[in-house]
Amino acid sequence: MFMRMALAHGTLPIKLLSTALAAALCLSASFAEAKPRKQSKAKSSSSQVAKSSTSGSGWRSGQSAIIVDGNTGKVLYDDNADALRHPASVTKVMTLYLLFEQLDAGRLNLDSDLPVSQRAAAQSPSKLNVRPGSTIEVEDAIKALVTRSANDVAVVIAEAVGGSESNFAAQMTRKARALGMSNTTFRNASGLPDRAQVTTARDLATLGIAIQDRFPRYYKYFSTRSFTYKGQTIAGHNRMFGRIEGVDGIKTGYTRASGFNLLTSVHDEDRFLIGVVMGGSSGASRDTRMAQLINTNMNRAYAGRRVTPKVTEVAAAAEPPPIPAPAPVREAKAVIAPLPTPQRLAYAADPVTTAAIAVRTPPAGSTEPIKPVAVKTVPISRPMPQALPAPTFAASGGPVPPAALTGASELMGPPPNAPIAAVAPAIAAPVAAPLQPVRTASAGPVTLPAAAAPASIPPAPTSAPRMDVAKLAAAEPKPARTEPAAAHRPGWMIQIGAFGAEREAKARLDLAQAKAKSLLGGAEPYTEKVTKGSSDLYRARFAGLDEKGAKEACRLLQRNDFACMTLRN
Repeated sequence: MFMRMALAHGTLPIKLLSTALAAALCLSASFAEAKPRKQSKAKSSSSQVAKSSTSGSGWRSGQSAIIVDGNTGKVLYDDNADALRHPASVTKVMTLYLLFEQLDAGRLNLDSDLPVSQRAAAQSPSKLNVRPGSTIEVEDAIKALVTRSANDVAVVIAEAVGGSESNFAAQMTRKARALGMSNTTFRNASGLPDRAQVTTARDLATLGIAIQDRFPRYYKYFSTRSFTYKGQTIAGHNRMFGRIEGVDGIKTGYTRASGFNLLTSVHDEDRFLIGVVMGGSSGASRDTRMAQLINTNMNRAYAGRRVTPKVTEVAAAAEPPPIPAPAPVREAKAVIAPLPTPQRLAYAADPVTTAAIAVRTPPAGSTEPIKPVAVKTVPISRPMPQALPAPTFAASGGPVPPAALTGASELMGPPPNAPIAAVAPAIAAPVAAPLQPVRTASAGPVTLPAAAAPASIPPAPTSAPRMDVAKLAAAEPKPARTEPAAAHRPGWMIQIGAFGAEREAKARLDLAQAKAKSLLGGAEPYTEKVTKGSSDLYRARFAGLDEKGAKEACRLLQRNDFACMTLRN
């Protein structure tokens, strides 16, 4: 409007008018493009998120998991098991693998002192806060890695075994290749963030089985829940103990780049599972997913003796030795062709040798041609094998001299299947000697003259000796023993865990019943004691459910961070 009035009255110069008109056009164009540009930017951002889990900075993120039947090697569950991830503190399983090698070889002992360097003491948490210039015993170092996941102690081990952490990390990578962990690379001993330190869920499962196969004596340290160091009690990070029955290790891990990782081993009676969960959003969600995967696949696992071979290391191909440079050849005045070496003729029945004949060698510098020399081949008869006489005893109890035996049959001894009694006529023995039955390894008894047996051997008992069954039973390993429990309501039941104390199991039952009161209000809560080795566990269960109610109760409890499995009573 203002421009129209100005034009009508002629108050604006032509130059100013053109400038104002151009500005108006640019402003309208800017408003028209603002919204599409914003939409385009948002679309580009979402496409970047939807791309690969590898960010532009090179970090590997995302979730993955695997469940392996340790008895058969069969993969029961697989979720991105071959995707590259950062192992975080699960790295320390390989660190301890190499330390266990030193213990197994006798190069270190559990009470050996490991020196603490300035570099080791300066590592980022979590750490044991060891002081530079001090030492730590090997056994304390093992427990510090398993419970506190101490990064400073991991470097102490690396420098003691490999000389430096970088050398030790190279050893870790070579060991991973030897075990078949083809997608794993280590750059440090602790698992602290490093873009190049990567692994997969499948590779970690292989490591979890291999360390048990190779070092059953030292693997028990992964079941350590706490230990005392210089008066301080240090608790572990693994919350799977007591949550799932049969858990015996092994390691947790977390960095911002990796997420929450967990490697778990379960031995429940005759079943053996290895589980790996990587990239969890929290420790609780990671543990819940592991519990669900173990409970879901435990009934699918093979119950029996292990049929898959143990994990073995494959030696890396050694580099061929360098080929030495050829030595300079000196010019010889005369070259004499050597005689061919004696050889066995392919068509000769017996070996032949060549008789040595003196060879006249022309003097050095002579032009006399070399003349072939005839040799004579002399056949040599093959010696006949002669067997030593069978051990035989005379009537007096002494051995019969070989000269007293005549004939080929005596020289070669009796045939293998000849009865012992057939040898008796060749021995001069009193005719009136009484005979006693002797029990041998053959099906029926045979007889020998009483004087033919050595005097120091007592007569065989007529009946088999009785075995001390009590001693044999004590020597055999005892399976898990469950105390006889009172009869509970029939139908279906659920189990929400196995705990080290009965009061803990009852408290968990009360909490679960409060969380699922609508489904478990009429169920029968009870605990069942089971002995495994030298420790007692208390199973927490609800009985008196139908199949549908048991499954619904488990689903509700699992959503509330409870472990739960259904059982038929």
